[in-house]
Amino acid sequence: MSDSGRRKPPLVADRRYSGSGKGKAAGGKGSGSKSGASKKTATKAKPRKAPARKPTRRGPIGYIAALFRWVFRLVFGMAWRLTAVIVLIIAVAVAFVAVSMPPLEDQLDGRARGSVTMLDHEGQVFAWRGDQFGGVVTAETVSPHLKNAIVATEDKRFYRHFGISPRGIASAVRINLREGRGPLSGHGGSTITQQTAKLLCLGEPYDPEKWENETAYESDCRETTLYRKIKEAIFAMGMEAAYSKDDILTIYMNRAFLGAGARGFEAASQRYFGKSAADVAPAEAAMLAGLLVAPTRYAPTADLARSQNRAAVIVGLMEEQGYLTTAQANDALANPAELSEAAEAKAGGYFADWVMSSGPEFLTRKTTEDVVIRTTLDQRLQRAAEEGMKYIFENKVKEGSKAQAAVVVMSADGAVRAMVGGRRTKVSGAFNRATQALRQTGSAFKPFVYATALELGYHWYDTVEDTPLTMNIPGSGPWSPDNYDRKFRGTVTMAQALQGSLNIPAVRIADSVGLENVRKIASDFGIESDLAQGPALALGASESTLIEMTGAYAGILNGGSSVTPYGLVELRLQGQSEALMDATGGIGERVIRESAARELIWMMNNVVTQGTGGRAALPNHEVAGKTGTTSAARDAWFIGFTADYVAGVWMGYDDNTPLTGVTGSGLPAEIWHEVMVRVHEGIPPRPLPMARPEAPAPEPQVADSNRVPQNQQPRQDPLERLIRNIFGIRN
Repeated sequence: MSDSGRRKPPLVADRRYSGSGKGKAAGGKGSGSKSGASKKTATKAKPRKAPARKPTRRGPIGYIAALFRWVFRLVFGMAWRLTAVIVLIIAVAVAFVAVSMPPLEDQLDGRARGSVTMLDHEGQVFAWRGDQFGGVVTAETVSPHLKNAIVATEDKRFYRHFGISPRGIASAVRINLREGRGPLSGHGGSTITQQTAKLLCLGEPYDPEKWENETAYESDCRETTLYRKIKEAIFAMGMEAAYSKDDILTIYMNRAFLGAGARGFEAASQRYFGKSAADVAPAEAAMLAGLLVAPTRYAPTADLARSQNRAAVIVGLMEEQGYLTTAQANDALANPAELSEAAEAKAGGYFADWVMSSGPEFLTRKTTEDVVIRTTLDQRLQRAAEEGMKYIFENKVKEGSKAQAAVVVMSADGAVRAMVGGRRTKVSGAFNRATQALRQTGSAFKPFVYATALELGYHWYDTVEDTPLTMNIPGSGPWSPDNYDRKFRGTVTMAQALQGSLNIPAVRIADSVGLENVRKIASDFGIESDLAQGPALALGASESTLIEMTGAYAGILNGGSSVTPYGLVELRLQGQSEALMDATGGIGERVIRESAARELIWMMNNVVTQGTGGRAALPNHEVAGKTGTTSAARDAWFIGFTADYVAGVWMGYDDNTPLTGVTGSGLPAEIWHEVMVRVHEGIPPRPLPMARPEAPAPEPQVADSNRVPQNQQPRQDPLERLIRNIFGIRN
């Protein structure tokens, strides 16, 4: 039977995979072979999916590998979650710090104490004390050279990081470990932002109840523990979020300590160069930036050469980073920064220390305000005093000598114009031999013996015996004074006795006028130290300071009125015109009559022109003065004056070792001469206010303890005489 009548199946592509039952029916039996082929193909295709169902290799290596994969997945999962939590915590902390930041203006001056600025008699700054703050500067107002020097030195990527520098920290840790220190000890890798965070003590203000002092506070702020570094990093990033880069740099420039009490770059620039931070040249900017690493060590007032060497390194960094051209760098290296004249004076030296001690503590040594003090200092005279003393020690004193000296120069009203408290003149806070050393005065005390006699009616022509003398001292027995040369001259006038510095006549006169009166006259002239009770008082057995003695001589020059030496003229708060304090010294009450003072000046002029003080004479100016040498030559003095200035010189050893071959008529008189020659440069000569009364025709009477000169007033108490003069009472 033919099959032509059958329907042929449609031509369709073979199904690669078995489908539903319906698909199989469509194939029919006639497609059995094809279906079988498809099954084979499907069966062969299954192994391609087998890797997903491949049995796990067993054995020790397989288990270990599986364990490691599990641990890795666990650690990785915990790590990224922990990291996310830490990042979130840091972000919250940084945000909290950022919103807690005070206004920029409140961050610029964080001093716990104030400053004292001292002006000389012409109004020029010559000294600073306390924490000096010269005023606010900003990144925009300072010299561009200074801004560039700071960035080049401390943080060259300052404008590119977000407050911390991982690269810098890693480098610092590596260097510390290589140098044998702890990872956080030594180099810190801190950015300018981190350093500013430290200066702000991470936002914790100074509390005197929590810290013993400001030093302890700053020490805590500089702590370098890991916990502290983490807090510092968060605070730094908070600052970056709250302030601009220039704001942060502004805080840094105002709060950084730069040595010599200077807080901030404006104060440092004024302190070292006498100019604003806006005006510094590249060499000066480099020196200021160089102080940041170690302000005390590199302060130019401590070691100028070391500071200049450090500045040269900074100049190299500025050139390397493109802040200076080669020509500018070479010029800065060829002309390094120099200190101002005031800075060279080492913050005012002995005079500034003395002024600080003369004012109230709460406005000077412990002030919390910024104070300005106008003083009596004359910087020209100060240089004269320093140079005059230096000249003698360099040319007249043997090398290696430990002898010391002190000089005071003042006006007749007690205004101190210059002060040198020791051979090292560029000092601050040192022992001041002009104001602190109590030394025996020797014959420099004798003018007060003669002042007492003149006040009580004696004259220069009255005579006294220079003959052997023995006095019985109650409780001590007999005492026999002697002259320096152990010779006796018989009858001498008082003028001769003073100009020759004779001891025996001085003792006789003091006994004649009364030791109580001598003590009173000396005390009224300003010698406040305890005065000897016995007759040795006349020979300077009492102790005094150089400034007391010089002030007492000023009282003789001004006509017989006491003076209180002073250096402070006016004290006011910075920015205010009204003074809180005025001068603390000056001319006081009259001690002796003007006529007596003028006669005494004439007698003291003879000391220089004819007596022991010849080496003090000046070429064009009249001089009056007195030498003084104590027993065993432990102290040597010369104190004298012209019509313009009074000056005192003391010389000796701090440990009371006797001077060798030195008396008041020697080196002290020569120091006085060298100082006063320089002091009087350019000053026209004026005559001394002295007078020489004419001697009466009769032979002068002998002054001794039993009689008074003829035609003279009887001895009376100086206070009684003063009262009589005031009220016009006549005998």
